[in-house]
Amino acid sequence: MIFLGPIYRMVATEYQTRINHFPLIRLIFYSLDKTIFYLLIFMFLRIIWQRWRHKRLKFSHELMLFLFVGYLLMLYFLTVFRGIYFPWQVKLDFDRSLNEINFVPLVETLKLIYGLSKLDFLYNLFGNILWFIPFGIGLPILMRRPTFAKVLLLGIMTSISIEVFQFLLHTGITDIDDVIFNTVGTVIGFGLYRLFKRHSL
Repeated sequence: MIFLGPIYRMVATEYQTRINHFPLIRLIFYSLDKTIFYLLIFMFLRIIWQRWRHKRLKFSHELMLFLFVGYLLMLYFLTVFRGIYFPWQVKLDFDRSLNEINFVPLVETLKLIYGLSKLDFLYNLFGNILWFIPFGIGLPILMRRPTFAKVLLLGIMTSISIEVFQFLLHTGITDIDDVIFNTVGTVIGFGLYRLFKRHSL
């Protein structure tokens, strides 16, 4: 870790043997560290690009853009690029069998209801929905002419890209349920965006 190493080592020393799900905490630290690193690169390139175009920066728009990009980076680092820090570490496996993908809706989620851990079911259902609510809110704010169809399509494509990369990188289970729940989150987010916009007028 480049930025959060000292803080992580303090937390690990104190809690590594006391928390059962500490690998999740470690994943969050690493994902946040990578998000900070690549967001700084994006911000630097963005400022150079805007200066080169001689375009005046609008603070509110740029702030929203940086927040949204940071959210997307964190989302991908948590779900896809878990053990990868730099692009040259990416190794795709194109020989995996498509039989490993679950194309049947809700079957695996329903199995989790009767599993040993209810936490897995709750995270699979509500976690996948909650993760995409910011997508449905943030994207239309940044778009010039946001429509429900555009936001919905981009939400579905983003979710599918996560599932595809998880499959090719062996970093998660590729399941149609995740796409369904991510889509629901996008719809809820867009609904909240329209609600906020209506009340702000």
